[in-house]
Amino acid sequence: MGIYLVDVGAEQWFGEGEEGRAEIAAGLNAELVRRGLSPYESVPAAEFVRGSGRSFEEKLVPSMDRFTELCEAHLLDEDTETLCGWQVLVPVSLDEKIELPVESSYSDTTVIAGAPQVLAIAEKLAAEIELPPGVPEMCDNLDLTNWFLDGAAEELSATAPGPWSEYPDVSFYVALYLRAAQHSLRRGCPMVYS
Repeated sequence: MGIYLVDVGAEQWFGEGEEGRAEIAAGLNAELVRRGLSPYESVPAAEFVRGSGRSFEEKLVPSMDRFTELCEAHLLDEDTETLCGWQVLVPVSLDEKIELPVESSYSDTTVIAGAPQVLAIAEKLAAEIELPPGVPEMCDNLDLTNWFLDGAAEELSATAPGPWSEYPDVSFYVALYLRAAQHSLRRGCPMVYS
């Protein structure tokens, strides 16, 4: 059990029922059109091929307390909200978040953020903590979670120490948001918590 951040394929995004998000998809498109933007309709099908970078699944295990402190120290409040305050991330540039009156897994509403905006903020934090190049980029089967929890991060910190290695829980969340935004843009898919 726990909270996971995962990508969503077309069948779930446009689907009805318990696993479907058709109401969110329709609400998002209505708001995009209202803002003079094109609707978001080109969602790829879900595809899992281990190591291919075509799917995303990570578990939010560590405490977020120190990560929140990092955000408070280096970001404006609105940037922290953009980075962390969404339930759905889409590969669409959104100058302002979209809040829909649709219940999501952990809230009475659904807040949608744009991956380009989240990526820019995550890149700023990654530079701040000097996140090393060895952090996994393909996160299809808890690769990032396992890298931080099973010792690989600790091994790298011995040869490439830096601010990132002082607090692995902080680095995990910086990497999580960075990789999620990159994946959303690369694959053109939504990201959700489940």
